[in-house]
Amino acid sequence: MNTSRRARRKKRLPEEPVEVQIEALSAEGRGIAHVDDRTVFIDQALAGERVLFKYTRLKKNIAEGRAIEILQPSPDRVVAKCKAFEMCGGCSLQHMATDAQLQLKQKTFLEHLEHIAGVAPRNILKPVTGPVWSYRYKARLGVRYVHKKEKVLVGFRERGSSFITDTEHCEILHESVGLIINDLAQCIGNMELKRQIPQIEVAIGDNQTVLVFRHLEAMAEDDRKLLRELAMKHELVIYLQAGSPDELEPLWPDQPEILFYELQEHDVRVEFQPADFTQVNPVINRKMLDAAIGFLQLEKDDQVLDLFCGLGNFSLPMAKRCAHVTAVEGSVAMVKKGRDNAIKNSIGNVEFVHADLYNDDIATAPWLNKKYNKILLDPPRSGADAVLKYLRKMKAEKVVYVSCHPATLARDAGVLVNELGYTLTDAGIMDMFPHTTHVESMAVFTR
Repeated sequence: MNTSRRARRKKRLPEEPVEVQIEALSAEGRGIAHVDDRTVFIDQALAGERVLFKYTRLKKNIAEGRAIEILQPSPDRVVAKCKAFEMCGGCSLQHMATDAQLQLKQKTFLEHLEHIAGVAPRNILKPVTGPVWSYRYKARLGVRYVHKKEKVLVGFRERGSSFITDTEHCEILHESVGLIINDLAQCIGNMELKRQIPQIEVAIGDNQTVLVFRHLEAMAEDDRKLLRELAMKHELVIYLQAGSPDELEPLWPDQPEILFYELQEHDVRVEFQPADFTQVNPVINRKMLDAAIGFLQLEKDDQVLDLFCGLGNFSLPMAKRCAHVTAVEGSVAMVKKGRDNAIKNSIGNVEFVHADLYNDDIATAPWLNKKYNKILLDPPRSGADAVLKYLRKMKAEKVVYVSCHPATLARDAGVLVNELGYTLTDAGIMDMFPHTTHVESMAVFTR
């Protein structure tokens, strides 16, 4: 029934291409045009271009489409490096020059601050940049055996679809994985269990590349042998995952060393498991950390509060420069790993605390009633609004806010400035995810 309804909807879409002038770009990097009193968002079209497009979705007041021919290209247009770009959902901006991508992200970020919070930074920071290819060290790749093609596909999902993109390599993944997509697919295709492997978790540290193969049924020895051969050929560490993400069975080698990344400038090593949250782009992560510590202007007698601290990515380096860090995290497992990392780095002036920062029950928590003069916030996409009310009584002189979602940062900036009396002194973006519209940003608030 659902399939037939989708088919009928598809038939109602106009078949003939439409020629339009692209007026602007949306925050998602799609071209904006107007046709028959509708606003149309067009994939792979840039501002100022004249294009032919086909509709992919049609409603009363808005529509969506995809450019099929560029009649007058923008100066910002470049040839996408990846052959699968037009189909793959892993990237959306490879057709746009890198400088233009940064301008779009900076513009989007500043517009959110202005329109949502009514604030603007005194100083707009220069975008923090790094490598634009082979930058991605964490990923979850889909796997699917396609009966009609009699082959296994491995990669990111197609744009706007649940299907896996048919590609032989990936330009944004670290080369240890991005260049062997075809080998991964062929190996799984030779396995008896090829229909029961839905995903591969990719986790790369400074010391090794780890692949975690999720499997829905018990894996026979012949299949295990194929994966071992793959691991030895490409110098990979392979785990099997039949249960939860933390229930891993080492396949090759029998006793793998633990993953880690080093923050050389701070003499800190952070150990982590493949399923743990770490930043996907280690170059930008290191620059981001240096910037945050620089803006906090840490001194030996500072008492610092690090909210949403995770493994201690910020907490551990900060503790080396101040009197004490209280690091708070909602995941019990991450708190334990943060404590372990503190011990292994011989850092004794950091306390890792478990607390649900979105729950009002924390109001009487002992850690919340201490005095802090500097605060770092690094929340998930949902932002930090639930804890901002507690910052009022702390009266910290500086708050550095790191965000992966400009809209929630803007919302929270409005509270910090308009209700808590802070001034937004510095703000800017960090290009954590080149060729995508994802925006990592940093804002500095001073009392």
